[in-house]
Amino acid sequence: VMFASSHAAVVVFGGLIASTFIKFNLHDLKNTSAIMAKVFFEPKNDINDIISQLVQMSNICRKDGILALEKYKTDNQFLQNGINHCVDGATPDFLSDILGKEIDYLSHRHHVGITMFESMGEAAPAMGMVGTLIGMVELLANMEDPSKIGPAMGTALLATCYGAIVANMLTIPMGIKLMHYSKEEQLQCTIIMEGLVGILKGVNPRMIEYSLRSVLSTRDREPA
Repeated sequence: VMFASSHAAVVVFGGLIASTFIKFNLHDLKNTSAIMAKVFFEPKNDINDIISQLVQMSNICRKDGILALEKYKTDNQFLQNGINHCVDGATPDFLSDILGKEIDYLSHRHHVGITMFESMGEAAPAMGMVGTLIGMVELLANMEDPSKIGPAMGTALLATCYGAIVANMLTIPMGIKLMHYSKEEQLQCTIIMEGLVGILKGVNPRMIEYSLRSVLSTRDREPA
């Protein structure tokens, strides 16, 4: 109860929500729940597993030809799209171009979510300061009544406290985590693109594996 203040909560959280609605359009805000799900649930795709699949596909193509991949199915949508392009007769240059564009668009979509939480991290302390100023105004307006000075000062301090907690324990860490996941997903997509291009060019499976695993640390490298 000591750290509860409805007035401070309304100013900080209400101001934060209003600020976010003004900064971003409704389409972006509708995706907030999906973005938050990415924060709390770690992505399933593993880079070592993806490389193993690419090496397996390379061995299949080396033995039975590129059309043999038509029966190969995977849960990774980006990899599946790449396989479909390969089966449809894409050249290495075309495949590199179209998958490169998909990675760029992916980066752009992720940037919106990351920017949203970063902006909330900036706004939360500012809203806390607004709440503090409101509490100070209330305090100064009631100097003749000592019984109202304490609650007003409490509101002022709690608003700053709420803003700092929301920024440093929620929004800023969530933005950083989203950025980390975005970089990791882009790396996975780049590995997929390079692996598929290598398959189309007929590169030896062992050379493809060595090339793709070079992006990993020595500790993370596992044999396919």
